[in-house]
Amino acid sequence: MKDFAGKTAVVTGAASGIGFALAERFAAARMRVVLADIEEDALNRAVEQLRERQAEVIGVSVNTMVRESVFDLAKRAIDAFGKVHVLCNNAGVASTSSVNAAIWELPSAEWDWVLGVNFNGVLYGLQAFVPHMLEHGESGHIVNTASLAALMPGGGTYGVSKHGVLVLTETLYNELKARGAAISASVLCPGFVNTQIHDAERNRPAELRNATGPSPSGLMAAVRAMLEQGKSPPEIAEAVAQSIEEDRLYILPHPAWDDFVRSRLEHVLARGGPATLDLPAMLARRAQGEDF
Repeated sequence: MKDFAGKTAVVTGAASGIGFALAERFAAARMRVVLADIEEDALNRAVEQLRERQAEVIGVSVNTMVRESVFDLAKRAIDAFGKVHVLCNNAGVASTSSVNAAIWELPSAEWDWVLGVNFNGVLYGLQAFVPHMLEHGESGHIVNTASLAALMPGGGTYGVSKHGVLVLTETLYNELKARGAAISASVLCPGFVNTQIHDAERNRPAELRNATGPSPSGLMAAVRAMLEQGKSPPEIAEAVAQSIEEDRLYILPHPAWDDFVRSRLEHVLARGGPATLDLPAMLARRAQGEDF
Protein backbone atom coordinates (compact mmCIF):
# COMPACT_ATOMS: atom_id res chain seq x y z
CA MET A 1 0.00 0.00 0.00
CA LYS A 2 1.66 3.21 -1.18
CA ASP A 3 -1.01 5.88 -1.04
CA PHE A 4 -2.45 6.90 2.34
CA ALA A 5 -4.18 10.19 1.58
CA GLY A 6 -7.96 10.08 1.58
CA LYS A 7 -8.13 6.54 2.91
CA THR A 8 -9.35 5.35 6.31
CA ALA A 9 -7.44 3.80 9.21
CA VAL A 10 -8.86 2.15 12.32
CA VAL A 11 -6.60 1.91 15.38
CA THR A 12 -7.47 0.12 18.62
CA GLY A 13 -5.76 1.12 21.85
CA ALA A 14 -5.56 4.55 20.23
CA ALA A 15 -5.96 6.80 23.26
CA SER A 16 -2.29 6.64 24.25
CA GLY A 17 1.11 5.13 23.54
CA ILE A 18 1.79 3.38 20.24
CA GLY A 19 -1.89 3.53 19.29
CA PHE A 20 -2.10 7.31 19.54
CA ALA A 21 1.21 7.68 17.69
CA LEU A 22 -0.19 5.53 14.87
CA ALA A 23 -3.32 7.68 14.75
CA GLU A 24 -1.16 10.80 14.61
CA ARG A 25 1.00 9.36 11.82
CA PHE A 26 -2.00 8.37 9.71
CA ALA A 27 -3.70 11.73 10.28
CA ALA A 28 -0.51 13.52 9.19
CA ALA A 29 -0.66 11.44 5.99
CA ARG A 30 -4.15 12.91 5.42
CA MET A 31 -6.01 9.75 6.27
CA ARG A 32 -9.36 9.65 8.01
CA VAL A 33 -8.83 7.92 11.34
CA VAL A 34 -11.08 6.00 13.70
CA LEU A 35 -9.59 5.96 17.19
CA ALA A 36 -10.87 3.13 19.39
CA ASP A 37 -10.14 2.58 23.07
CA ILE A 38 -11.71 1.33 26.27
CA GLU A 39 -10.78 4.49 28.23
CA GLU A 40 -13.42 7.00 27.17
CA ASP A 41 -11.95 10.12 28.80
CA ALA A 42 -8.50 9.51 27.33
CA LEU A 43 -10.10 8.65 23.98
CA ASN A 44 -12.04 11.91 23.91
CA ARG A 45 -8.85 13.87 24.66
CA ALA A 46 -6.97 12.07 21.89
CA VAL A 47 -9.72 12.75 19.36
CA GLU A 48 -9.83 16.42 20.34
CA GLN A 49 -6.06 16.74 19.97
CA LEU A 50 -6.21 15.48 16.41
CA ARG A 51 -9.25 17.58 15.53
CA GLU A 52 -7.37 20.67 16.69
CA ARG A 53 -4.87 19.80 13.92
CA GLN A 54 -7.73 19.69 11.40
CA ALA A 55 -7.65 15.89 11.16
CA GLU A 56 -10.80 14.05 10.11
CA VAL A 57 -11.26 11.64 13.01
CA ILE A 58 -13.87 9.99 15.19
CA GLY A 59 -13.59 8.12 18.47
CA VAL A 60 -15.33 4.85 19.31
CA SER A 61 -15.40 3.28 22.75
CA VAL A 62 -14.59 -0.41 22.37
CA ASN A 63 -13.82 -3.40 24.57
CA THR A 64 -11.69 -5.66 22.40
CA MET A 65 -12.37 -8.61 24.70
CA VAL A 66 -15.96 -8.58 23.49
CA ARG A 67 -16.62 -9.75 19.93
CA GLU A 68 -19.81 -7.73 19.58
CA SER A 69 -17.98 -4.57 20.62
CA VAL A 70 -15.35 -5.04 17.89
CA PHE A 71 -18.02 -5.72 15.27
CA ASP A 72 -19.81 -2.55 16.39
CA LEU A 73 -16.52 -0.69 15.87
CA ALA A 74 -16.38 -1.98 12.29
CA LYS A 75 -19.96 -0.89 11.63
CA ARG A 76 -19.39 2.59 13.01
CA ALA A 77 -16.15 3.02 11.05
CA ILE A 78 -17.83 1.97 7.80
CA ASP A 79 -20.89 4.12 8.51
CA ALA A 80 -18.67 7.14 9.12
CA PHE A 81 -16.14 6.82 6.29
CA GLY A 82 -17.40 4.17 3.87
CA LYS A 83 -14.33 1.99 3.43
CA VAL A 84 -11.58 0.90 5.82
CA HIS A 85 -8.11 0.50 4.31
CA VAL A 86 -5.76 0.17 7.29
CA LEU A 87 -6.55 -1.75 10.46
CA CYS A 88 -4.20 -1.66 13.45
CA ASN A 89 -5.16 -4.26 16.06
CA ASN A 90 -3.02 -2.55 18.66
CA ALA A 91 -4.87 -2.74 21.99
CA GLY A 92 -2.90 -4.75 24.52
CA VAL A 93 -2.34 -5.34 28.22
CA ALA A 94 0.35 -6.83 30.43
CA SER A 95 -0.51 -8.35 33.79
CA THR A 96 1.57 -7.06 36.67
CA SER A 97 0.22 -9.49 39.23
CA SER A 98 1.19 -13.09 40.00
CA VAL A 99 4.66 -12.58 38.53
CA ASN A 100 6.12 -15.02 41.03
CA ALA A 101 3.59 -17.78 40.27
CA ALA A 102 4.43 -20.73 38.06
CA ILE A 103 2.48 -20.84 34.83
CA TRP A 104 0.31 -23.72 36.06
CA GLU A 105 -0.50 -21.80 39.23
CA LEU A 106 -1.86 -18.70 37.51
CA PRO A 107 -5.57 -18.17 38.12
CA SER A 108 -7.99 -18.30 35.21
CA ALA A 109 -8.57 -14.56 35.58
CA GLU A 110 -5.01 -13.93 34.39
CA TRP A 111 -5.47 -15.99 31.24
CA ASP A 112 -8.95 -14.67 30.53
CA TRP A 113 -7.88 -11.03 30.70
CA VAL A 114 -4.52 -11.11 28.93
CA LEU A 115 -5.51 -13.53 26.17
CA GLY A 116 -8.91 -11.88 25.92
CA VAL A 117 -7.39 -8.52 25.01
CA ASN A 118 -4.10 -9.46 23.38
CA PHE A 119 -5.16 -12.44 21.28
CA ASN A 120 -8.95 -12.51 21.04
CA GLY A 121 -9.03 -8.78 20.39
CA VAL A 122 -6.82 -9.27 17.33
CA LEU A 123 -8.84 -12.27 16.15
CA TYR A 124 -12.11 -10.36 16.50
CA GLY A 125 -10.59 -7.47 14.56
CA LEU A 126 -9.77 -9.78 11.67
CA GLN A 127 -13.22 -11.36 11.73
CA ALA A 128 -14.93 -7.96 11.77
CA PHE A 129 -12.84 -6.12 9.16
CA VAL A 130 -11.18 -8.53 6.72
CA PRO A 131 -14.37 -9.51 4.84
CA HIS A 132 -15.15 -5.81 4.31
CA MET A 133 -11.60 -5.02 3.20
CA LEU A 134 -11.62 -7.92 0.74
CA GLU A 135 -15.02 -6.96 -0.59
CA HIS A 136 -14.20 -3.36 -1.46
CA GLY A 137 -11.09 -4.55 -3.29
CA GLU A 138 -8.89 -1.51 -2.73
CA SER A 139 -5.32 -1.71 -1.46
CA GLY A 140 -4.99 -1.91 2.29
CA HIS A 141 -3.02 -3.30 5.19
CA ILE A 142 -3.51 -4.90 8.60
CA VAL A 143 -1.01 -4.43 11.42
CA ASN A 144 -1.28 -6.64 14.49
CA THR A 145 0.72 -5.52 17.51
CA ALA A 146 2.65 -8.35 19.14
CA SER A 147 5.97 -7.80 20.93
CA LEU A 148 9.52 -9.06 20.97
CA ALA A 149 8.05 -11.38 23.59
CA ALA A 150 6.56 -13.22 20.59
CA LEU A 151 10.08 -14.22 19.55
CA MET A 152 11.34 -15.24 22.98
CA PRO A 153 10.78 -18.14 25.34
CA GLY A 154 8.82 -17.52 28.50
CA GLY A 155 6.90 -14.37 29.28
CA GLY A 156 3.95 -15.89 31.10
CA THR A 157 0.46 -14.97 29.93
CA TYR A 158 1.83 -11.99 27.99
CA GLY A 159 4.36 -14.08 26.07
CA VAL A 160 1.79 -16.76 25.24
CA SER A 161 -0.65 -14.15 23.92
CA LYS A 162 1.99 -12.48 21.77
CA HIS A 163 3.23 -15.78 20.32
CA GLY A 164 -0.38 -16.34 19.29
CA VAL A 165 -0.58 -12.97 17.57
CA LEU A 166 2.63 -13.69 15.67
CA VAL A 167 1.40 -17.02 14.30
CA LEU A 168 -2.05 -15.60 13.58
CA THR A 169 -0.51 -12.81 11.51
CA GLU A 170 1.84 -15.14 9.63
CA THR A 171 -1.18 -17.25 8.71
CA LEU A 172 -3.16 -14.17 7.68
CA TYR A 173 -0.29 -12.91 5.50
CA ASN A 174 0.06 -16.23 3.67
CA GLU A 175 -3.68 -16.63 3.13
CA LEU A 176 -4.05 -13.11 1.74
CA LYS A 177 -1.15 -13.70 -0.66
CA ALA A 178 -2.64 -17.04 -1.75
CA ARG A 179 -5.90 -15.27 -2.64
CA GLY A 180 -4.13 -12.51 -4.54
CA ALA A 181 -5.78 -10.00 -2.20
CA ALA A 182 -5.14 -6.29 -2.48
CA ILE A 183 -4.55 -6.17 1.26
CA SER A 184 -1.56 -7.48 3.19
CA ALA A 185 -0.48 -7.84 6.82
CA SER A 186 2.32 -7.10 9.26
CA VAL A 187 3.11 -8.07 12.82
CA LEU A 188 4.68 -5.40 15.01
CA CYS A 189 7.24 -6.77 17.49
CA PRO A 190 8.72 -3.86 19.47
CA GLY A 191 11.04 -4.04 22.47
CA PHE A 192 10.84 -1.43 25.21
CA VAL A 193 8.71 1.57 24.25
CA ASN A 194 7.90 4.56 26.43
CA THR A 195 4.24 3.75 27.08
CA GLN A 196 1.99 3.14 30.09
CA ILE A 197 1.53 -0.60 29.53
CA HIS A 198 2.99 -1.20 32.99
CA ASP A 199 -0.19 0.47 34.29
CA ALA A 200 -2.57 -1.68 32.23
CA GLU A 201 -4.17 -3.00 35.42
CA ARG A 202 -6.23 0.20 35.50
CA ASN A 203 -8.38 -1.27 32.72
CA ARG A 204 -8.76 -4.80 34.08
CA PRO A 205 -12.46 -5.72 34.47
CA ALA A 206 -13.54 -6.03 38.09
CA GLU A 207 -14.67 -9.63 37.60
CA LEU A 208 -11.16 -10.58 36.42
CA ARG A 209 -9.25 -8.98 39.27
CA ASN A 210 -6.48 -11.11 40.71
CA ALA A 211 -6.89 -11.72 44.41
CA THR A 212 -3.13 -12.22 44.88
CA GLY A 213 -2.50 -8.50 44.47
CA PRO A 214 0.00 -6.43 42.49
CA SER A 215 3.62 -7.14 41.67
CA PRO A 216 6.44 -6.15 44.04
CA SER A 217 7.09 -2.40 43.88
CA GLY A 218 10.78 -2.92 43.11
CA LEU A 219 9.98 -4.97 40.02
CA MET A 220 7.45 -2.42 38.82
CA ALA A 221 9.95 0.40 39.28
CA ALA A 222 12.50 -1.50 37.17
CA VAL A 223 9.95 -2.17 34.42
CA ARG A 224 8.84 1.45 34.41
CA ALA A 225 12.44 2.65 34.14
CA MET A 226 13.15 0.36 31.19
CA LEU A 227 10.02 1.54 29.40
CA GLU A 228 10.80 5.20 30.01
CA GLN A 229 14.23 4.71 28.42
CA GLY A 230 12.78 2.87 25.43
CA LYS A 231 11.95 4.16 21.98
CA SER A 232 9.26 6.80 21.62
CA PRO A 233 5.84 5.83 20.22
CA PRO A 234 6.27 8.12 17.17
CA GLU A 235 9.43 6.18 16.25
CA ILE A 236 7.42 2.98 16.28
CA ALA A 237 4.63 4.58 14.24
CA GLU A 238 7.11 5.67 11.59
CA ALA A 239 8.49 2.13 11.36
CA VAL A 240 4.94 0.84 10.91
CA ALA A 241 4.17 3.33 8.13
CA GLN A 242 7.36 2.38 6.27
CA SER A 243 6.60 -1.32 6.63
CA ILE A 244 3.10 -0.82 5.23
CA GLU A 245 4.57 0.97 2.21
CA GLU A 246 7.16 -1.80 1.72
CA ASP A 247 4.77 -4.68 2.50
CA ARG A 248 6.96 -6.13 5.26
CA LEU A 249 5.48 -8.90 7.35
CA TYR A 250 7.82 -8.55 10.33
CA ILE A 251 8.26 -5.11 11.93
CA LEU A 252 11.23 -5.25 14.32
CA PRO A 253 12.06 -1.66 15.33
CA HIS A 254 14.61 -2.65 17.98
CA PRO A 255 17.65 -4.12 16.14
CA ALA A 256 19.61 -4.32 19.40
CA TRP A 257 17.58 -7.47 20.12
CA ASP A 258 18.49 -9.19 16.83
CA ASP A 259 21.29 -11.23 18.39
CA PHE A 260 18.94 -12.65 21.00
CA VAL A 261 16.28 -13.52 18.42
CA ARG A 262 18.96 -15.27 16.35
CA SER A 263 20.18 -17.12 19.45
CA ARG A 264 16.66 -18.24 20.25
CA LEU A 265 16.23 -19.78 16.78
CA GLU A 266 19.63 -21.47 17.06
CA HIS A 267 18.52 -23.06 20.34
CA VAL A 268 15.40 -24.34 18.62
CA LEU A 269 17.41 -25.95 15.84
CA ALA A 270 19.84 -27.41 18.39
CA ARG A 271 16.85 -29.22 19.89
CA GLY A 272 17.95 -28.37 23.41
CA GLY A 273 16.65 -26.07 26.11
CA PRO A 274 15.43 -22.54 25.39
CA ALA A 275 17.69 -19.52 25.12
CA THR A 276 18.00 -17.44 28.29
CA LEU A 277 18.00 -13.70 28.54
CA ASP A 278 21.22 -12.20 29.95
CA LEU A 279 19.59 -9.28 31.73
CA PRO A 280 22.81 -7.75 33.17
CA ALA A 281 24.39 -7.74 29.69
CA MET A 282 21.26 -6.21 28.22
CA LEU A 283 21.22 -3.46 30.85
CA ALA A 284 24.91 -2.76 30.20
CA ARG A 285 24.26 -2.41 26.49
CA ARG A 286 21.29 -0.13 27.26
CA ALA A 287 23.59 2.04 29.38
CA GLN A 288 25.83 2.39 26.34
CA GLY A 289 22.98 3.87 24.37
CA GLU A 290 21.48 0.91 22.49
CA ASP A 291 17.70 1.06 21.98
CA PHE A 292 15.96 -1.71 23.86
